[in-house]
Amino acid sequence: MKAELPPIHEIWVYLSGSPLLALFLTLAAYHVGVLVYERAQRHPVANPVGIAVVLVAGAISVIDMPYETYFEGAQFVHFLLGTATVSLAVPIYRGFAVLRGRLVPLLAALAGGATVSIASAVGIARALGADATVIGPLWLKSVTAPIGMGIAERIEVSPTLTAVFAVTTGILGAVLARYILDFVGSKAWWQRGFALGIAAHGIGTSRAFSINAEAGAYAGLAMGLHGVLGALLIPLLFSLLG
Repeated sequence: MKAELPPIHEIWVYLSGSPLLALFLTLAAYHVGVLVYERAQRHPVANPVGIAVVLVAGAISVIDMPYETYFEGAQFVHFLLGTATVSLAVPIYRGFAVLRGRLVPLLAALAGGATVSIASAVGIARALGADATVIGPLWLKSVTAPIGMGIAERIEVSPTLTAVFAVTTGILGAVLARYILDFVGSKAWWQRGFALGIAAHGIGTSRAFSINAEAGAYAGLAMGLHGVLGALLIPLLFSLLG
């Protein structure tokens, strides 16, 4: 006698509570995002991370999956952020030769970009009446997400909000950078890449590499330097000014 198959809704209840479904949704959404990005001839508006965020948010809302359940599966991807953080040493090492010839403008751009990023975000949030719960993570919005979340734990602000702000900043930076840099007349790939790496960290660096190898190399260098200096200086500045 053949065993009766369970009703389809019971199978779905089981799958919707499985961490593997969350992992599948994350990887599938990003794959769709990459396909759309390639079909759109790598247009900045068709950012694959932005597309993936929308798809995942929509999917877990439709199936009514609690965030805690989703993160049980997504944490496997989250775990790889540590590896990504360590790999920042590679673009920094490769960029040392470049720094010798362009040390002053690059360091000036790094200092200016980091300062404006923090001051503008925190200043606007305070002017609009945001509380400390929101303002704290905004200090870290332009530091690449894995480093920013680590700093957030040290200065006792929300790592979750830090990740949200960092990813949002990266997506907006990757989408808008082309138009802003064109508007200000920046044409050299090394300048465009470095600016993108400072302002939009990992997502911006990915965008830079997809367009031009030199821009990608400088974006990776900027992201790495910004992350290292941010990890050292932001906790100190936050304790003094936060």
